[in-house]
Amino acid sequence: MPSVPSSSRAAGRRRAADRVEPAHARADFHEPRRPDCPWCGSQRVSPRPPAPSGARRLRAGLTVAHLAQGGPGDVPLDACGDCGHVFQNPRLTAEGLARHLHGRAEGRVARPLERRLTALRHRSAARALLPFPEPEGWLDVGTGEGHFPAAAQEFFPYTSFDGVDTDRRVVRAYAAGRVEEAHVGRLTDPHIAARLRARYDVVSMLHHLERTPDPRAELLAALTVLRPGGHLLLELTGPRGSWWTAPADPADLHLPHPANVEAELHAEGCTILTAPRRARPSGRYRVLARRN
Repeated sequence: MPSVPSSSRAAGRRRAADRVEPAHARADFHEPRRPDCPWCGSQRVSPRPPAPSGARRLRAGLTVAHLAQGGPGDVPLDACGDCGHVFQNPRLTAEGLARHLHGRAEGRVARPLERRLTALRHRSAARALLPFPEPEGWLDVGTGEGHFPAAAQEFFPYTSFDGVDTDRRVVRAYAAGRVEEAHVGRLTDPHIAARLRARYDVVSMLHHLERTPDPRAELLAALTVLRPGGHLLLELTGPRGSWWTAPADPADLHLPHPANVEAELHAEGCTILTAPRRARPSGRYRVLARRN
């Protein structure tokens, strides 16, 4: 029998390591379990009720082991008995979340259909601002490589688009000319918030709040960088999304309830401009609000 080349043996050892690594994924990539709701602070939290049988069948064979490898997993979700907020518990650490997002970004390059669908979604989101005067300045939060600002530029050619993200991809967005300013960090970082206070006519957050440690703080930070009369554009996945889209996305640390988001905006003096919501099987929804 021919001997196995050393490189093949090394590759085999790496594959074997990959098979055993997921057993430690939860310990290595998750924070301690929390006893309270991250949205309202209630102690009435419990594991999310089982998904409908159809969704369970779609999720069959997927385990939390995939989390450490950047793939989908059986994400542990808790629900608040008071406000209805659904959240990952225990949730991914910052390292685990970054690893998952990096793996997914690399995989997306090889999925042209997903790129086309994302482009259509970006165009639809940008069109939501067409009824209003063209903004002077627009900040896209969680912009990645700036694909949404590039899509919105088609409808708003005289608008200055900036981007902020914790990932260095925002620097590549600047280098590619998709944003005019790139800010690395969170909008809740004091030095970023102070620099951008009351500077923008529009702030967009497309599927960003779900991936932040504190979505309420991020929402309030977005309002601080808006000028009076400015618009906040949100796209989110709500609590239904983890049932009907299979499997739940490991990147979604939170699944904010639409009523909670709108109540928070009302409390901060905003007017909700979106039409009454229609239930979508995906759980995705859009909120457009004006800061008064």
